[in-house]
Amino acid sequence: MQILSVLMEQGARALAESFTYLYEGEETLEPYIRLRVLFAGKMRIGFLEKSEKTTEKRGDIEKRLGFSPHVVNKEDIIDEAPILDENLVSLAKKVSEYYMAPLITVFQAMLPPSLTPRTASLKKPQISYEKIVVPLSFDETNLTPKQIELMRSLAHGPILKKDVSSTSALEGCLKKGRCKIVLQERKKRKAYFGEKEEAHSLLPMQKQAMEDILSSSQNVVLLQGVTGSGKTEVYLHLSEKILSSGGNVLMLVPEINLTPRMVEYFQRRFGDQVAVLHSELSDGERYEEYRRIKRGEASIVIGARSAVFAPLPHIALIILDEEHVDSYKQENMPHYHAREVAIWRGEQEGAKVVLGSATPSLESKARANKGVYGYTEMKERVSGKPLPQATIIDMRKKENRFKDSQKISLPLAKKMKEKLSSHEQCLLLLNRRGYWVGVECASCGHLFLCPVCGSSLTYHFEDSLLKCHHCGHVELYPKYCPICGKVNFRRVGYGTERLTEEIKRLFPEATVERLDSDVASSKKRMEGILQDFRNHKIDILVGTQMIAKGHDFPDVGLSALVDADIGLSIPGYRSSERVFNLVCQMIGRAGRSKIAGEALVQTYNPQFSAIALGAKQDYETFYQKEMKVRKEGGNPPYRYLLLLSYLSHKVERAEEAVFETKEALMKEDFPSFRALGPIDPYYKEIDGRFRKSLLLTAKDMNPIKIKVKELAEKYLKMGISYDIDVDPLDS
Repeated sequence: MQILSVLMEQGARALAESFTYLYEGEETLEPYIRLRVLFAGKMRIGFLEKSEKTTEKRGDIEKRLGFSPHVVNKEDIIDEAPILDENLVSLAKKVSEYYMAPLITVFQAMLPPSLTPRTASLKKPQISYEKIVVPLSFDETNLTPKQIELMRSLAHGPILKKDVSSTSALEGCLKKGRCKIVLQERKKRKAYFGEKEEAHSLLPMQKQAMEDILSSSQNVVLLQGVTGSGKTEVYLHLSEKILSSGGNVLMLVPEINLTPRMVEYFQRRFGDQVAVLHSELSDGERYEEYRRIKRGEASIVIGARSAVFAPLPHIALIILDEEHVDSYKQENMPHYHAREVAIWRGEQEGAKVVLGSATPSLESKARANKGVYGYTEMKERVSGKPLPQATIIDMRKKENRFKDSQKISLPLAKKMKEKLSSHEQCLLLLNRRGYWVGVECASCGHLFLCPVCGSSLTYHFEDSLLKCHHCGHVELYPKYCPICGKVNFRRVGYGTERLTEEIKRLFPEATVERLDSDVASSKKRMEGILQDFRNHKIDILVGTQMIAKGHDFPDVGLSALVDADIGLSIPGYRSSERVFNLVCQMIGRAGRSKIAGEALVQTYNPQFSAIALGAKQDYETFYQKEMKVRKEGGNPPYRYLLLLSYLSHKVERAEEAVFETKEALMKEDFPSFRALGPIDPYYKEIDGRFRKSLLLTAKDMNPIKIKVKELAEKYLKMGISYDIDVDPLDS
């Protein structure tokens, strides 16, 4: 007889403990295998935490425990061997403890869909399939707004099922006979047979950076290199050095759309030694790559945030490109930051960790300045050309206004015309997707908000729908105001969709495309646009921040930030840093080859330091100024933060829980402790539940965490759920 301690697949905090089951088989069950168990009257997937053999009889066990555990049958054992090795289990426990997240949620974040401890994993393919949604009829009668959105997207052609944002909308369209799913087996992963590229010679500054990294006494080294300084080539040479000594390499990029380009660089150099892990792969592809990595058939793994958990043995080098980017932080539970997890994994494996960026996060730069991290810098571009000259356009001045456009200034319009006549490309960034940012009634002032989370609804011209960019809610464009009944709508704000339409009108001779998360939802379409722009089949590319990170477009002569002020009004101690980084990164997209690039920054706040210093590419001055602001405000890297949020169907109960928790914590007299709240989060409502938050700051958060969990668990038993974000990026 064996007594089993099993973690349940639900990530709810109320079920975070292990549950007891019995197994009467003689074979030893190893920890961290999946098994089917009866839980709350249904068969669920459990994750075995530990098993204990006993000579006790079943009746004696039940008497000792005070209840009758269910018995797991032999046919309910799913895995023959543990899915995770000891190192990854140890890492998961550290992530769970530090970020105060249920251990099962960390395991679920670590594993591909086919292996994750969830019931749905049993339905996932073990070989790679593609499910394609094909339209049958475009009749919109009796369709919901979400279903109409789907059918209008199918008007452009069949799409992959995994690219459909709403499962319920798809199910509805299938039932109503508007579309069907065609199952097509994807060909097995092809080995890379491209011509191998010889390593490029390093410039003296690149060679020095590589030597600094390898000789550093610190395990973590910050590589600060201006845009276009050739950081990728340093990564490639470092990887070659590591592989030659028998080690493996883990390479992280912040955005999925940057993965194909990085994979291309590495495959040209290392061929089939490269494996790829990210969420845009099909379930079968991820399973196949995961197993290939675990079998030791790959020496280099490239991927986005979750690739930090890849089952790669013998890691000797971990690289985080663009280490400053927010997307390394997981938004939902477990709220881990891939940079911190990578550093922990580097310590665990004895690996060197390289953090690369043109604009390092203030935390990383501060640690490098203190000698906690090693540091090396590349101050020049590999082309030998200077960084683009950036000009700030003050949109308040009358002489800068362009009568033919609401968003494009006269200097920008003239500069674009000049660049196009010289057969150079233009890159325009507006960090807001959609057509109109908001819709309101001009008669009574009613603003159309999302009924789910309270965010402003954005109008999308392409399918004539109102969409919430936070929770995904979709509804039809209104026929009349629900408050006053009038049809007098005012559209406010600009999005990339509207800007693209305007650019096409202003420059009819140019080929114009748009790249934002709406377009990027189709991987094939996104990659096609990037490739066409790289090959100069597109003259002007309009996009959100995804076009500002890591791309190398050789023919871009002009990069422009259409509205640098977006982001300044978003609450949070990082808003200035985000704006500065965006300005710097966008400017850096121009003039990366033979063309001498130029950059324009349009703003109504030219005096704001993040914009002014970003336009000058003056990181050091910005760093010094912002560190003073952070110190005065008691924000990282001077103090640690913890954001505790209570969620309830009644806003009063959530607010009451915050007040009582704050009062209890203040009585503890923790050193250097502050508690701010109740705070209204940017998104006040989630799935019909109201959210109130409490922001905690301290120089040592560990003793506070213990008390926070104790207090939050008390309210959980009262029906008020909670969420804890350790080291939040927003506050």
